Amino acid sequence: MVSHLESGGVQEKRQVVEALREQFTVKQLCEYLQLSRSGYYQYLKRQSEDPDKELKERIQAIYVKRQMKYGYRRIQGELEREGWKVNHKKILRLMQVMGIRSIIRRKRKSKPQGDGLVPRIAENLLQRNFTAEVPDRKWVTDITQYAVGDTSLYLSAIKDLCTKEIVAYQMSFRNDTKLVLETFKQAFIKKEDMTGLIVHSDQGCQYTSHAYHDMLPQVGAQISMSRRGNCFDNAAMESFFSHLKTEALYPYDIRNIDEAQRRIVEFIRFYNEERIQLKLKKLTPVEYRRQFTA
Repeated sequence: MVSHLESGGVQEKRQVVEALREQFTVKQLCEYLQLSRSGYYQYLKRQSEDPDKELKERIQAIYVKRQMKYGYRRIQGELEREGWKVNHKKILRLMQVMGIRSIIRRKRKSKPQGDGLVPRIAENLLQRNFTAEVPDRKWVTDITQYAVGDTSLYLSAIKDLCTKEIVAYQMSFRNDTKLVLETFKQAFIKKEDMTGLIVHSDQGCQYTSHAYHDMLPQVGAQISMSRRGNCFDNAAMESFFSHLKTEALYPYDIRNIDEAQRRIVEFIRFYNEERIQLKLKKLTPVEYRRQFTA
């Protein structure tokens, strides 16, 4: 037996005992692997009743911990962190048997408020290439709306396409150019020289404003824009807003704007610092960014 198994997880050790039972006694294997024999026999009993019982329990625990927000692929990511080696198709099948799934997404649209000036349009430099090798090379940005009663709250956010991190965000009751400018001021606080950065948005009037087109070149950033009426050109930002509303807003009976703002702030912190990203080798955005500064 290989030495790395001595420090392996309980599940892995049980699998080793199963594989080597014909060559060694259970007592020998359990002593070598520092595994409880009574615990192993209890595991066998559970397996005979339902071979997937323990896995189902872990799936359920993760599902509840993440407030019913994780789908089968992110649950697989959490399981792998715990030492489980399970195919994503099996997790999907078990979740279907258990009758659980992530919350269905919904979307809302908002009508922006312009400044009345002649719009300035930029070329689509991104061309739906939503990948970047290093941070601060490609950012996407947009504004979304969330209504509580007759009051609308607008969220402006910027996402780094390398780390998937939300690098800055601002909220306001007005969907205007000032909201966008304040968001970028926050993003540039510690980034005076952004030469080489491409900032992509749609053709909303905030992004075609003269103030926006005057501000970004001052730090060396290039402006990129989606084609008119083509939301897929900014799909990476649309995806974040979809997750935000599905996981942090729609599942709850939100009665006031203060609660909505609190949930948005909490979700963005969770998204950046705790929510694993499958495309980032199952790391969080912050964990992935730290690889570039280590």
